[in-house]
Amino acid sequence: MNTLPSLETLKTQARALRNALEVTAPISFSQLLELIAKQNSYRDWNTLFATLGNRPPAPKFSIGVFVTGAYLVHPFRARIRGVRERADGWFALDLKFDAPIDVVKFEAFSNFRSYVNCNVHRLGRTFEKTSDGQPHVVLNLS
Repeated sequence: MNTLPSLETLKTQARALRNALEVTAPISFSQLLELIAKQNSYRDWNTLFATLGNRPPAPKFSIGVFVTGAYLVHPFRARIRGVRERADGWFALDLKFDAPIDVVKFEAFSNFRSYVNCNVHRLGRTFEKTSDGQPHVVLNLS
């Protein structure tokens, strides 16, 4: 999955490129932004800017904050014990559930989970899905 960095990251890339190219040839910042857009497979900077401007804002995850959602379709409330924002727009989260979740559907057997490590996208969903197509983790971000 190819996700774009933030507008600020793209502008920082353009500034770094300008600094690298300034030695050989002067180039305007707007020309650099056009190059950055083309590197990301967009027709021009305005198209890229419109695409990024219409994305939902990245969630703000912090250690110690509580989140709610569903893990393997079981509702939960959990404290974030670890968070790392990845460069590709995903967040690596370490969650501790308030109450353990039984992840087995068989009545004669149980397997309770108190912790889960997951990677969620800015929409609060994991890429991994159950056999019926449900994301392993779905966070309530609103």
